[in-house]
Amino acid sequence: MTAEVKVEEKQVESEVVIAPAVVSEETTVKSVVEEEEVKAVEEDESKPKGVEKSASFKEESDFFADLKESEKKALGDLKSKLEEAIVENTLLKTKKKESSPVKEKKEEVVKPEAEVEKKKEEAEEKVEEEKKSEAVVTEEAAKDETVEVVAAEEVIPKEEVTTVVEKVEEEDNKEEEEKKTEDVVTEEVNAETIEVEDEDESVDKDIELWGVPLLPSKGAESTDVILLKFLRARDFKLNEAFEMLKKTLKWRKQHKIDLILGEDFGEDLASAAYMNGVDRESHPVCYNVHSEEVYQTTFGSEKNREKFLRWRFQLMEKGIQKLNLKPGGVTSLLQIHDLKNAPGMSRTDLWVGIKNVIMTLQDNYPEFVSRNIFINVPFWFYAINAVLSPFLTQRTKSKFVVARPAKVKETLLKYIPADELPVQYGGFKTDDDTEFSNETVSEVVVKPGSSETIEIPAPETEGTLVWDIAVLGWEVNYKEEFVPTEEGAYTVIVQKVKKMGANEGPIRNSFKNSQAGKIVLTVDNVSGKKKRVLYRYRTKSESSS
Repeated sequence: MTAEVKVEEKQVESEVVIAPAVVSEETTVKSVVEEEEVKAVEEDESKPKGVEKSASFKEESDFFADLKESEKKALGDLKSKLEEAIVENTLLKTKKKESSPVKEKKEEVVKPEAEVEKKKEEAEEKVEEEKKSEAVVTEEAAKDETVEVVAAEEVIPKEEVTTVVEKVEEEDNKEEEEKKTEDVVTEEVNAETIEVEDEDESVDKDIELWGVPLLPSKGAESTDVILLKFLRARDFKLNEAFEMLKKTLKWRKQHKIDLILGEDFGEDLASAAYMNGVDRESHPVCYNVHSEEVYQTTFGSEKNREKFLRWRFQLMEKGIQKLNLKPGGVTSLLQIHDLKNAPGMSRTDLWVGIKNVIMTLQDNYPEFVSRNIFINVPFWFYAINAVLSPFLTQRTKSKFVVARPAKVKETLLKYIPADELPVQYGGFKTDDDTEFSNETVSEVVVKPGSSETIEIPAPETEGTLVWDIAVLGWEVNYKEEFVPTEEGAYTVIVQKVKKMGANEGPIRNSFKNSQAGKIVLTVDNVSGKKKRVLYRYRTKSESSS
C-alpha cells in the first residue's frame, strides 16, 4: 500500500519570505531553488524516493453536537459578531487609521543652542584650569620663564577650545538626530486613531456567500458550515476568523467573483485544470496539469496571468457548486497536481505565480480543499516547496501528499476508486463510456513468482463479454483465453501471452461467444514484488446489446 508524505518543512532565510527592496522576488526564489537543487543532487540515491507517511489529516464534523465546547463557544461568538455587523451595516465598512498630532508635555531641559554654548563655556573653563595648573608648576620649576608661560597661555587655549567645541557639536548633532527619531516613533505610537468609514460599502441583510445566507438569525443550517470553515482556517481564533471573512467578502466584491461563472475564457485553458469524478469519500476531484504549454499560455504576459487567475477562480466556483454545504454533506474538493511536464526551477516567474494562486485560494476559499496530492514529482519539487512553505498555514501543509512517478497509480488509487480514476492515471474512467456504468471493481493480489486467474462466466450461447483489467506496476506476463463449457471443445486464444511493461495502462477487451463457457485472464507475476490486480467485467446478451 502506498503512504502519504508530508512535504518536509525547511528553514528558509528571512529574505525569501520578505524580499528586500533591491532584490526581486523572482531572483530570491531562483537563488533558493538553485541552492536546494544542489542539496537534492548530493543526497544519497539509495534513500527511498517514493511516498512517505505524513501527518494524517481527517476532516472534522460540521454537526454542532460533534464540536468541542471551546469550538461551540467560538462559533456562537462569531455568529453574534456577524449578526451585529450585518444588522448595523458595518460588515463591509472600511476602517482606516489616521495619525493626528499629539500634544506631548515634554520638559525642555536645555535647548540645543544653549546646550552647545554651555558646553563651550565648560570647555574653556577646563582649559583655563589646566593652564593655571601648568603655570604654577612652571613657576615653581623656574620663575625666570614666566614670559614664555604667558605666551603659551595666549596660544594653546584657542586651539583646544576649537577642537573640543567641534567634538561637542558633532555629538550634539548625533543626539539631536536620535532624539528626533525617537520623537517621530513616539508620535506614531501615540497617534490618535481616527476610524474613517466608506459609506459606499453597504451590506444587505440577505447577503450570501456561495449561496448560503450569512445572517445567522435566518436559521440556515449551512451558515454554520461556512462559518466553521473560517474558524478552522484560523484555529478557532474569533477575531482572526471574523477578519478573514470580511476580507473574503471584500475581495469577492472587488473582483466581482459572483459574476465570474458567466464569463467565457475560451478553450485555451481547458487542459490546465478540469473537474473529473469523485474520490472514495465523494469529494469532487480537480486535476491541475502544470506543463510547459500551460506556462507559455498563461504566463507569457500580465494580461494572460490575470486571465488565468480569473479562470482558476471560476473553476473553483464551479467545483463548489458540486458540493453539499450542509452538516454531514461533502463540503470540500480533492486537488490533484500533475508535475510530469512541469517547467523546471528556472521558470521562477511561474512558481511565483503559482505561489500567488495558492495564497489567494488559501485566503479566500478556506477549508474547501480536503487534500492536495502532488504526483509525478521531480526531485527539485522539494526545493520549490521550501520557497512556498513559509506562505502556507500548517493546516494547509498537513493536507499535502506527494508521489514520485513510480508511485502515482498506487497513491491515487488509495484516494480515488478505479472506476472514478481517469485511464491516463491508471484507472478505468473514460469520457462518454458506454460499456460500464456502476459495475463493481474487484481486486486480487498476486504474490511474487506465482500466477492468478480471473474467470468471467459466459452462460449464454449468444452474448458479448467486456472487461477492464489493470495491474499496478505491471511487469507481469498476461494472457486471455475463452474456455468452452462443452468437453472436448477447443480453447480460444483471445490474447496470447504478452510481457507487460511497468508503465502499461489499463486494458479493455471484449469477446463475442457462440457457445457457453468462460473467459480466463491469467496474470503471471515474474517480478520480485507482489502485484495488485484490478478488474471489472460485464456480460451483454444479444437482446440487451
